[in-house]
Amino acid sequence: MRRRWTYSLGLGFFVALAAGLAIALDAADRAYPPPLDKAQTVSAEVLDADGLLLRAFATPESRWRLKTSIADVDPRFLKMLVAYEDQRFYQHGGIDLKAMGRAAVQLLVNGRIVSGASTLSMQVARLIEPREARSYSAKLLQIARAIQIERRLDKQEILELYLTYAPYGGNLEGVRAASLAYFGKEPGRLTVAEAALLVALPQSPEKRRPDRHPQSAMRARQGVLSRPAVASLTGEGEAERASHDGLPRRRLQLPALAAHMAEAAIRKQPGVPRYQSTLKRGIQQKLEDVAREASAKLEPKASLAMVMADAMTGEIVAQVGSADYFDASRAGWIDMTRVLRSPGSTLKPFIYGLAFEQGLVAQETMIEDRPADFFGYRPKNFDMSYQGDVTVRQALQLSLNVPAIRLLDAVGPSRLMIRFRRAAVHPVLPPNEAPGLAIGLGGVGITLKDLVQAYAALANGGQPVRLGNGIDTVAARLDSEPLLEPQAIWNVTDILSDVLPPTGSRRLGIAYKTGTSYGYRDAWSVGYDGRHVLGVWVGRPDNGAVPGIAGYQTAAPILFEAFARSGVAITPHPSPPSATARLAQSDLPIGQRRFSMTASGLISASTREAAPQIVYPPEGAKVDLGAQTGEISPLVLKLQGGRPPFRWLANGKPLTDLSRRRTNNWLPEGAGFSTLTVIDSAGRAATVRVFVE
Repeated sequence: MRRRWTYSLGLGFFVALAAGLAIALDAADRAYPPPLDKAQTVSAEVLDADGLLLRAFATPESRWRLKTSIADVDPRFLKMLVAYEDQRFYQHGGIDLKAMGRAAVQLLVNGRIVSGASTLSMQVARLIEPREARSYSAKLLQIARAIQIERRLDKQEILELYLTYAPYGGNLEGVRAASLAYFGKEPGRLTVAEAALLVALPQSPEKRRPDRHPQSAMRARQGVLSRPAVASLTGEGEAERASHDGLPRRRLQLPALAAHMAEAAIRKQPGVPRYQSTLKRGIQQKLEDVAREASAKLEPKASLAMVMADAMTGEIVAQVGSADYFDASRAGWIDMTRVLRSPGSTLKPFIYGLAFEQGLVAQETMIEDRPADFFGYRPKNFDMSYQGDVTVRQALQLSLNVPAIRLLDAVGPSRLMIRFRRAAVHPVLPPNEAPGLAIGLGGVGITLKDLVQAYAALANGGQPVRLGNGIDTVAARLDSEPLLEPQAIWNVTDILSDVLPPTGSRRLGIAYKTGTSYGYRDAWSVGYDGRHVLGVWVGRPDNGAVPGIAGYQTAAPILFEAFARSGVAITPHPSPPSATARLAQSDLPIGQRRFSMTASGLISASTREAAPQIVYPPEGAKVDLGAQTGEISPLVLKLQGGRPPFRWLANGKPLTDLSRRRTNNWLPEGAGFSTLTVIDSAGRAATVRVFVE
């Protein structure tokens, strides 16, 4: 009885001791947790639309440490890693007692370390809390940390920490950074030889670097391949064949695409580990290659920029801000896609589109290309020569200045600026200046991105879209009226798609326009198919002149080369809208056979009659008629040109009987948008939209 009591007392003592020890260890574990928060510092990454790496940024300690998940890595590599480093990884709780026992016996027998007993969990503990000195106390702490880590993380999370932090030589950490630097690819698909090398390197990363110590790297790789547990995973004969594969002899640069966009994203939202973009890596890479090759043919201080967008969604699929981000002589750090420059003749298609929309001209309408004076403004053609009488089609294809200004004078510069606002494009006028005829030849400032946004409406059947910025600004279809009517869009596209490509370029099925700013400072070319639009700018970032550059000779070849090499399948332009066709001049109505101006400035045709034009209220005007008070005042309507009598309509309803007067009154039914139309006796019409307040 006494013996049983003594036994019970002793057992209780040991249980209490064990419980106390467990409580103490748990308290110590809570008081001194492993520094897992340090494991959150990884390289920031900018990804393309498909999740592919565009650019990575080094950590504050200048490490290339790319966050890696199990899904990022070849499954065979993972199996080889566990088989080589820690075969019982999925069974132990942080330490492998069997391996530790074996290592201790080998140390006693041989007097030196023959094999290690460090588990993957212990290696993770060492990676997140490195210690310079190798000592028994450091090893004991590592064991304790491994147990702590196992209490907090599951096996997949522990393995992912290893895959992210394992050293691979130099400032490379993690299997993704190593695979990109040594093999030029993500580790999702690795050969047996590549996987074996990546398993071997972390054991002695500096001494086994294949770019510096190839023989040591070869021996380390062979040590992995010859391990029976690894050989059983690779398949019969695979390990032997892999041992004969070559090694990478140089370290590659990690992807560094879309530098300007990536830098802007980092500045705007610092601390974000991953930035998702709308860019396509394949297209971005090709356009950067084209930019680099083209810049070699330019003068040393000249640069170039490109923007390619999906005209239906507004998403930017490629953006090149300069010829070379790191070229100081070209001020490569400046993102020239967002700098205001003179657009030259690239706005002319929109002038012609308005003229088509208003029925002032058709493609085969004759128009004069002769010296002209517009109240003191005397435009001249680029080559200082004149063609005489040309068709509207020829005038746009040849980018003649005088005909474009004649049409702009007829449609009105303010109306053109209003149409740009529909597309959320805001050309910048010189200070304190109203829209004038000079805007037709580049007398405004516009960015390449905005110019591409305007052309995107042409490629999208007239429906404006707002381009995103590639990262955080969402692209969207604008809830606004069309930039131009479908008939006008088709006429402009039909003309531009038949412009001959620059010398040495093949036809691609795109419509395009070029432009050169005053003083040879900017060369432009913008092209589009039925889906994508691409804009190219060439010039000096300091706005200096570049003698000899021109849109057709300088920018257009780059446009065609970039479109051809981008990999984008050319989408055909839409078919013409119903009742729209290119008529021969003899088939045109008499009023559209020739465009000219009367001495009084009214639009005229060969019959000396103008098509009707509503001069008040102007397009898009907001008129306060007292709608808020309930007592609406009538609005005076005024028109120019046309053959009387006239029929006025408001929102499709006739106002009064036919009238021969060029003024009329309209009493709105209420506030909001209304459409006003006038039709002359020749069947020609003019329309404006106004907002009644």
